[in-house]
Amino acid sequence: MRIAMVTDYYLPTLGGVQTVIKAHREALEQAGHEVFVLAPLAAASTDPRIIRLPTARGFAPDGYPFTWPPTAAATAVRDALRDLRVDVVHVHTEMFAALAGFEAAQDLGVPVVQTMHGRIDVYTRSVLPLPSVTTALLAALHRRRMPHDRAAIDAGAPYARTRQARRMWRLMASQANHADHVIVPSAHFAEKLVAQGVSTPLTVLSNGLEDTVLDAVGAPAVREPAADGPLRVMWCGRLSPEKRPDVFVEAVRTTPGIVAHMFGDGIARASVARSAARLDDDRLTVHGAAPQSLVLEAMRDAHVLVSSSLDFDNQPMVILEAVASGLPVIVTDPDLVETFPAGAGIVTETPDAAGLSAALSALRDDPTRITALSRAAVAQRESVAQTTHRDALVEVYRSAIRRRSTRETADPTSR
Repeated sequence: MRIAMVTDYYLPTLGGVQTVIKAHREALEQAGHEVFVLAPLAAASTDPRIIRLPTARGFAPDGYPFTWPPTAAATAVRDALRDLRVDVVHVHTEMFAALAGFEAAQDLGVPVVQTMHGRIDVYTRSVLPLPSVTTALLAALHRRRMPHDRAAIDAGAPYARTRQARRMWRLMASQANHADHVIVPSAHFAEKLVAQGVSTPLTVLSNGLEDTVLDAVGAPAVREPAADGPLRVMWCGRLSPEKRPDVFVEAVRTTPGIVAHMFGDGIARASVARSAARLDDDRLTVHGAAPQSLVLEAMRDAHVLVSSSLDFDNQPMVILEAVASGLPVIVTDPDLVETFPAGAGIVTETPDAAGLSAALSALRDDPTRITALSRAAVAQRESVAQTTHRDALVEVYRSAIRRRSTRETADPTSR
């Protein structure tokens, strides 16, 4: 099978979407499939299967290259798909590269699979300047390329009560409904999408880690912290308000007996660094952006990974990396419990800094519990391997191909 993955974010920029696509590509190619990635690029690539889309100059929101102009992007994708003769287009984002993928696939009669990776309603609210204005502009530009009439928004849902939030949910749901099949990595996000009108066939399918990452991790060791030593804690992600890094910093400040390291970059980096500098000791180090290899190395030395986001994340790839490393996980969002195997992590009693501090203190005072959590992660490591989920991914592709073929047979003008 020949697959074109279309995305607004790709390597060498860092992020979960980029990591997922890399894992998909490696696992699929190992099984004999051909995978091409079409994206705006932050740096030139010598890989012939990575195709650069038209990219705006001097405009990189949150540090990411931006596909522009839309018409040129659609033409570039259409030309590439025609030359590559792909069987399916797999779209991973919601911006203009994604829209170009939909437009080109529709013109050529190629089925589309859409992965819904995350909550752009929360992301745009947290990251964009003047979000009430910029989300309206973004939605209008998106709507010019794709109608937003394929959604049934439930304004009573707590996450869709504002006009701004409904605007983004309408965008997400309509785009999902333009696809032939939708993939969602978590059940909690899938439920929200269905509640907001997504009716396209939908599969909840976990992401996974490719073999090269698992090889880099090596054989994970069960954590056995010394009773008289500090608890070694790490945090890794985008330093942005929706990830709530400030909650982690405050928990570190109020929890003696721990040593913490933060990895990542983003618009909150300066404020996080200032808060860390105000701590009266060296218990918290902010490292900034780090390649995956350094993150995996840090995981080998840590006792626990913390995720402080709430009502935002879908399936953080860093949690899968932690499980592969035998590293226990603490989450502040109950929805994220499904992200790690049973017994490999805990959820805080409350999502605030006090709740996180209490969880860290409990683990600090009972090292045997860390050992038990770590042992559970090691025992279930296979659950986070991409090869475990590869056949299900291929079956989604086949389902999309069958659905498109059936629609075209019923209505030859649908192409």
